[in-house]
Amino acid sequence: MVQGLAYYLKFVKHYPNVKLLAKAPSDEVMKHWQGLGYYSRAQNLHEAAKMVVNKHKGVFPKTYDEIKELKGVGDYTAAAIASLAFDLPHAVVDGNVYRVLSRVFGVDLPIDSGEGKKYFQKLADELLTKKEAANYNQAIMEFGALYCRPINPDCPNCIFNDKCVAFQKQMVSELPFKSKKTKVRDRYFNYIVFRFKSDVYITKRTKKDIWQDLYEFYLIESDKKQKPEAILKSKQLSQITTAKNVILKSVSHEYKHVLSHQNLHTIFYSVELKSPLKAKLLKKVNISSINKYAFPRLIEKYLKDENIIK
Repeated sequence: MVQGLAYYLKFVKHYPNVKLLAKAPSDEVMKHWQGLGYYSRAQNLHEAAKMVVNKHKGVFPKTYDEIKELKGVGDYTAAAIASLAFDLPHAVVDGNVYRVLSRVFGVDLPIDSGEGKKYFQKLADELLTKKEAANYNQAIMEFGALYCRPINPDCPNCIFNDKCVAFQKQMVSELPFKSKKTKVRDRYFNYIVFRFKSDVYITKRTKKDIWQDLYEFYLIESDKKQKPEAILKSKQLSQITTAKNVILKSVSHEYKHVLSHQNLHTIFYSVELKSPLKAKLLKKVNISSINKYAFPRLIEKYLKDENIIK
Protein backbone atom coordinates (compact mmCIF):
# COMPACT_ATOMS: atom_id res chain seq x y z
CA MET A 1 0.00 0.00 0.00
CA VAL A 2 2.81 2.41 0.91
CA GLN A 3 4.69 1.48 -2.29
CA GLY A 4 1.65 2.21 -4.42
CA LEU A 5 0.81 5.58 -2.83
CA ALA A 6 3.25 7.60 -4.95
CA TYR A 7 1.88 6.02 -8.15
CA TYR A 8 -1.68 6.70 -7.00
CA LEU A 9 -0.98 10.36 -6.24
CA LYS A 10 0.73 10.78 -9.61
CA PHE A 11 -2.22 9.14 -11.40
CA VAL A 12 -4.81 11.30 -9.62
CA LYS A 13 -2.77 14.45 -10.28
CA HIS A 14 -2.80 13.69 -14.01
CA TYR A 15 -6.52 12.80 -14.01
CA PRO A 16 -8.07 15.09 -11.35
CA ASN A 17 -11.63 14.42 -12.52
CA VAL A 18 -13.61 11.66 -14.18
CA LYS A 19 -14.14 13.55 -17.45
CA LEU A 20 -10.42 13.86 -18.12
CA LEU A 21 -9.94 10.16 -17.41
CA ALA A 22 -12.87 9.16 -19.61
CA LYS A 23 -11.63 11.01 -22.68
CA ALA A 24 -7.97 9.99 -22.32
CA PRO A 25 -6.53 7.53 -24.89
CA SER A 26 -6.11 3.97 -23.61
CA ASP A 27 -2.35 3.91 -24.20
CA GLU A 28 -1.95 7.09 -22.17
CA VAL A 29 -3.94 5.67 -19.23
CA MET A 30 -1.86 2.49 -19.25
CA LYS A 31 1.35 4.53 -19.31
CA HIS A 32 0.33 6.54 -16.26
CA TRP A 33 -0.74 3.34 -14.50
CA GLN A 34 2.63 1.70 -15.25
CA GLY A 35 4.29 0.33 -12.13
CA LEU A 36 1.07 -0.29 -10.20
CA GLY A 37 0.48 -3.77 -11.61
CA TYR A 38 -2.98 -5.37 -11.92
CA TYR A 39 -3.34 -3.69 -15.31
CA SER A 40 -6.86 -5.02 -15.87
CA ARG A 41 -7.89 -2.63 -13.09
CA ALA A 42 -6.64 0.31 -15.14
CA GLN A 43 -8.69 -0.89 -18.10
CA ASN A 44 -11.79 -1.34 -15.93
CA LEU A 45 -11.30 2.04 -14.26
CA HIS A 46 -11.04 3.70 -17.66
CA GLU A 47 -14.23 2.01 -18.88
CA ALA A 48 -16.02 2.82 -15.61
CA ALA A 49 -15.07 6.49 -16.02
CA LYS A 50 -16.64 6.47 -19.49
CA MET A 51 -19.81 4.94 -18.02
CA VAL A 52 -19.99 7.62 -15.32
CA VAL A 53 -19.63 10.36 -17.93
CA ASN A 54 -21.91 8.88 -20.60
CA LYS A 55 -24.60 7.21 -18.50
CA HIS A 56 -24.56 9.29 -15.31
CA LYS A 57 -23.64 12.68 -16.81
CA GLY A 58 -20.35 12.84 -14.93
CA VAL A 59 -21.87 12.27 -11.48
CA PHE A 60 -20.78 9.14 -9.64
CA PRO A 61 -23.78 6.85 -8.89
CA LYS A 62 -24.93 6.73 -5.28
CA THR A 63 -26.75 3.40 -5.00
CA TYR A 64 -25.28 -0.07 -4.56
CA ASP A 65 -26.94 -1.48 -7.68
CA GLU A 66 -25.82 1.40 -9.90
CA ILE A 67 -22.28 1.25 -8.53
CA LYS A 68 -22.14 -2.48 -9.20
CA GLU A 69 -23.07 -1.88 -12.85
CA LEU A 70 -19.77 -0.06 -13.41
CA LYS A 71 -17.09 -2.00 -15.27
CA GLY A 72 -14.87 -4.03 -12.96
CA VAL A 73 -16.99 -3.50 -9.85
CA GLY A 74 -18.09 -6.62 -7.98
CA ASP A 75 -19.90 -7.26 -4.70
CA TYR A 76 -17.00 -6.30 -2.44
CA THR A 77 -16.04 -3.11 -4.29
CA ALA A 78 -19.67 -2.00 -4.60
CA ALA A 79 -20.26 -2.57 -0.88
CA ALA A 80 -17.05 -0.74 0.04
CA ILE A 81 -17.89 2.31 -2.10
CA ALA A 82 -21.55 2.38 -1.06
CA SER A 83 -20.72 2.22 2.65
CA LEU A 84 -17.55 4.32 2.79
CA ALA A 85 -18.64 7.03 0.37
CA PHE A 86 -22.37 7.16 1.10
CA ASP A 87 -22.70 5.31 4.45
CA LEU A 88 -25.18 2.84 2.96
CA PRO A 89 -25.81 -0.39 4.91
CA HIS A 90 -23.82 -2.89 2.84
CA ALA A 91 -21.31 -5.23 4.49
CA VAL A 92 -17.94 -5.75 2.85
CA VAL A 93 -16.42 -9.22 2.62
CA ASP A 94 -12.78 -9.20 1.56
CA GLY A 95 -9.85 -11.41 2.55
CA ASN A 96 -9.51 -9.72 5.92
CA VAL A 97 -13.20 -10.14 6.71
CA TYR A 98 -13.20 -13.81 5.66
CA ARG A 99 -10.29 -14.40 8.02
CA VAL A 100 -11.82 -12.64 11.03
CA LEU A 101 -15.25 -14.23 10.68
CA SER A 102 -14.01 -17.75 9.96
CA ARG A 103 -11.73 -17.70 13.01
CA VAL A 104 -13.98 -15.96 15.52
CA PHE A 105 -17.00 -18.11 14.63
CA GLY A 106 -15.04 -21.26 13.76
CA VAL A 107 -16.50 -21.54 10.24
CA ASP A 108 -14.73 -24.14 8.13
CA LEU A 109 -16.79 -23.73 4.96
CA PRO A 110 -14.47 -23.15 1.97
CA ILE A 111 -14.28 -19.43 1.22
CA ASP A 112 -13.72 -20.25 -2.47
CA SER A 113 -17.01 -22.14 -2.79
CA GLY A 114 -20.42 -20.77 -3.69
CA GLU A 115 -21.87 -22.05 -0.41
CA GLY A 116 -19.05 -20.49 1.59
CA LYS A 117 -19.32 -17.09 -0.10
CA LYS A 118 -23.08 -16.94 0.49
CA TYR A 119 -22.70 -17.98 4.14
CA PHE A 120 -20.01 -15.39 4.93
CA GLN A 121 -21.93 -12.63 3.15
CA LYS A 122 -25.05 -13.48 5.18
CA LEU A 123 -23.04 -13.53 8.42
CA ALA A 124 -21.38 -10.21 7.57
CA ASP A 125 -24.77 -8.65 6.78
CA GLU A 126 -26.19 -9.82 10.13
CA LEU A 127 -23.24 -8.35 12.06
CA LEU A 128 -23.22 -5.01 10.24
CA THR A 129 -23.98 -1.95 12.34
CA LYS A 130 -26.29 -0.43 9.76
CA LYS A 131 -26.28 3.12 11.17
CA GLU A 132 -22.49 3.18 11.11
CA ALA A 133 -21.75 1.01 8.10
CA ALA A 134 -18.66 2.98 7.04
CA ASN A 135 -17.02 2.79 10.47
CA TYR A 136 -17.92 -0.88 10.93
CA ASN A 137 -16.57 -1.96 7.54
CA GLN A 138 -13.35 -0.04 7.97
CA ALA A 139 -12.93 -1.41 11.48
CA ILE A 140 -13.32 -5.08 10.61
CA MET A 141 -11.03 -4.81 7.57
CA GLU A 142 -8.40 -2.96 9.61
CA PHE A 143 -8.73 -5.47 12.44
CA GLY A 144 -8.03 -8.30 10.03
CA ALA A 145 -5.02 -6.47 8.62
CA LEU A 146 -3.43 -5.50 11.96
CA TYR A 147 -4.44 -8.21 14.44
CA CYS A 148 -6.06 -11.20 12.75
CA ARG A 149 -3.22 -11.47 10.24
CA PRO A 150 -2.75 -14.43 7.86
CA ILE A 151 0.58 -15.31 9.51
CA ASN A 152 1.50 -14.63 13.14
CA PRO A 153 -1.86 -13.13 14.21
CA ASP A 154 -1.72 -11.19 17.48
CA CYS A 155 -3.99 -13.58 19.38
CA PRO A 156 -2.64 -12.77 22.89
CA ASN A 157 -3.71 -9.13 22.53
CA CYS A 158 -6.89 -9.80 20.56
CA ILE A 159 -10.08 -8.50 22.18
CA PHE A 160 -11.94 -11.55 20.90
CA ASN A 161 -9.57 -14.27 22.15
CA ASP A 162 -12.00 -15.36 24.90
CA LYS A 163 -14.74 -15.81 22.28
CA CYS A 164 -12.71 -16.87 19.23
CA VAL A 165 -13.50 -20.49 18.35
CA ALA A 166 -10.32 -20.91 16.31
CA PHE A 167 -8.16 -19.64 19.19
CA GLN A 168 -9.90 -21.83 21.77
CA LYS A 169 -9.63 -24.93 19.58
CA GLN A 170 -6.11 -24.12 18.27
CA MET A 171 -7.37 -23.89 14.68
CA VAL A 172 -6.11 -20.40 13.89
CA SER A 173 -3.57 -21.57 11.31
CA GLU A 174 -6.21 -23.75 9.60
CA LEU A 175 -8.75 -20.99 8.98
CA PRO A 176 -10.00 -19.63 6.68
CA PHE A 177 -10.26 -22.82 4.65
CA LYS A 178 -9.86 -23.05 0.89
CA SER A 179 -10.92 -26.14 -1.03
CA LYS A 180 -8.63 -25.53 -3.99
CA LYS A 181 -4.93 -24.91 -4.12
CA THR A 182 -3.89 -22.66 -6.96
CA LYS A 183 -1.20 -24.26 -9.06
CA VAL A 184 1.78 -22.06 -9.78
CA ARG A 185 3.21 -22.57 -13.26
CA ASP A 186 6.53 -21.65 -14.82
CA ARG A 187 6.60 -19.78 -18.13
CA TYR A 188 9.65 -19.12 -20.27
CA PHE A 189 9.70 -15.83 -22.19
CA ASN A 190 12.29 -15.12 -24.87
CA TYR A 191 12.13 -11.52 -26.02
CA ILE A 192 13.77 -10.58 -29.32
CA VAL A 193 14.72 -6.91 -29.17
CA PHE A 194 14.90 -6.06 -32.87
CA ARG A 195 16.85 -2.88 -33.61
CA PHE A 196 17.42 -1.22 -36.97
CA LYS A 197 19.61 1.87 -36.76
CA SER A 198 17.86 4.10 -34.19
CA ASP A 199 14.56 2.22 -34.30
CA VAL A 200 13.25 -0.63 -32.18
CA TYR A 201 10.25 -2.91 -32.78
CA ILE A 202 7.49 -3.38 -30.21
CA THR A 203 3.99 -4.84 -30.17
CA LYS A 204 0.90 -4.59 -27.97
CA ARG A 205 -0.39 -7.59 -26.02
CA THR A 206 -4.04 -8.03 -26.98
CA LYS A 207 -4.87 -11.57 -25.88
CA LYS A 208 -6.61 -12.30 -22.59
CA ASP A 209 -3.48 -13.01 -20.64
CA ILE A 210 -1.17 -11.13 -18.31
CA TRP A 211 -0.30 -7.54 -19.28
CA GLN A 212 -3.16 -7.10 -21.73
CA ASP A 213 -2.86 -3.78 -23.64
CA LEU A 214 0.75 -3.24 -22.53
CA TYR A 215 3.64 -3.19 -24.99
CA GLU A 216 6.45 -5.72 -25.28
CA PHE A 217 9.16 -6.87 -27.69
CA TYR A 218 8.70 -9.78 -30.07
CA LEU A 219 7.99 -12.78 -27.86
CA ILE A 220 8.85 -16.42 -28.33
CA GLU A 221 7.42 -18.42 -25.45
CA SER A 222 8.90 -21.86 -24.83
CA ASP A 223 7.99 -24.71 -22.49
CA LYS A 224 11.47 -24.75 -20.97
CA LYS A 225 14.70 -22.77 -20.97
CA GLN A 226 16.26 -22.64 -24.45
CA LYS A 227 19.75 -22.02 -25.76
CA PRO A 228 20.24 -18.83 -27.83
CA GLU A 229 20.92 -20.77 -31.03
CA ALA A 230 17.64 -22.66 -30.65
CA ILE A 231 15.72 -19.39 -30.33
CA LEU A 232 17.43 -17.78 -33.30
CA LYS A 233 16.78 -20.85 -35.45
CA SER A 234 13.19 -21.28 -34.29
CA LYS A 235 10.37 -21.63 -36.80
CA GLN A 236 8.51 -18.74 -35.18
CA LEU A 237 11.38 -16.32 -35.76
CA SER A 238 11.81 -17.46 -39.35
CA GLN A 239 8.24 -16.35 -40.07
CA ILE A 240 9.15 -12.66 -39.77
CA THR A 241 12.81 -12.52 -40.82
CA THR A 242 15.69 -14.63 -42.15
CA ALA A 243 18.77 -15.78 -40.28
CA LYS A 244 20.92 -13.73 -42.67
CA ASN A 245 19.12 -10.54 -41.67
CA VAL A 246 19.92 -10.73 -37.95
CA ILE A 247 23.08 -10.18 -35.94
CA LEU A 248 22.92 -11.25 -32.30
CA LYS A 249 24.49 -8.51 -30.20
CA SER A 250 23.86 -9.69 -26.66
CA VAL A 251 21.91 -12.07 -24.47
CA SER A 252 20.72 -10.84 -21.09
CA HIS A 253 20.83 -12.66 -17.80
CA GLU A 254 17.59 -14.32 -16.74
CA TYR A 255 14.99 -11.96 -15.31
CA LYS A 256 12.72 -13.82 -12.93
CA HIS A 257 9.37 -12.18 -12.30
CA VAL A 258 6.92 -13.66 -9.78
CA LEU A 259 3.21 -13.11 -10.30
CA SER A 260 0.38 -14.46 -8.16
CA HIS A 261 0.14 -17.80 -9.99
CA GLN A 262 3.04 -17.67 -12.42
CA ASN A 263 6.81 -17.57 -12.37
CA LEU A 264 8.22 -15.88 -15.47
CA HIS A 265 11.73 -16.80 -16.59
CA THR A 266 12.75 -14.20 -19.15
CA ILE A 267 15.73 -13.71 -21.45
CA PHE A 268 16.21 -10.69 -23.74
CA TYR A 269 18.04 -11.13 -27.06
CA SER A 270 19.35 -7.88 -28.51
CA VAL A 271 19.38 -8.29 -32.29
CA GLU A 272 20.62 -5.89 -34.95
CA LEU A 273 18.82 -5.99 -38.29
CA LYS A 274 20.53 -5.53 -41.65
CA SER A 275 17.23 -4.40 -43.18
CA PRO A 276 13.92 -3.31 -41.59
CA LEU A 277 11.14 -5.77 -40.75
CA LYS A 278 7.83 -5.85 -42.59
CA ALA A 279 5.83 -7.68 -39.90
CA LYS A 280 2.37 -6.10 -39.58
CA LEU A 281 1.97 -6.76 -35.86
CA LEU A 282 5.25 -5.06 -34.96
CA LYS A 283 5.40 -1.31 -34.48
CA LYS A 284 8.61 0.51 -35.35
CA VAL A 285 9.44 3.34 -32.95
CA ASN A 286 12.48 5.50 -32.45
CA ILE A 287 14.48 4.40 -29.44
CA SER A 288 14.36 7.97 -28.07
CA SER A 289 10.55 7.84 -27.81
CA ILE A 290 10.17 4.37 -26.31
CA ASN A 291 9.47 5.89 -22.91
CA LYS A 292 6.07 7.03 -24.21
CA TYR A 293 4.78 3.45 -24.23
CA ALA A 294 3.53 1.45 -21.26
CA PHE A 295 5.55 -1.70 -20.59
CA PRO A 296 5.24 -4.36 -17.88
CA ARG A 297 7.57 -3.77 -14.94
CA LEU A 298 9.75 -6.71 -16.04
CA ILE A 299 10.51 -5.11 -19.40
CA GLU A 300 10.85 -1.67 -17.83
CA LYS A 301 13.59 -3.08 -15.59
CA TYR A 302 15.45 -4.43 -18.61
CA LEU A 303 15.18 -1.07 -20.37
CA LYS A 304 16.61 0.67 -17.32
CA ASP A 305 19.41 -1.89 -16.98
CA GLU A 306 20.35 -1.24 -20.61
CA ASN A 307 20.16 2.54 -20.07
CA ILE A 308 17.48 2.79 -22.75
CA ILE A 309 15.23 4.63 -20.31
CA LYS A 310 15.97 6.25 -16.97
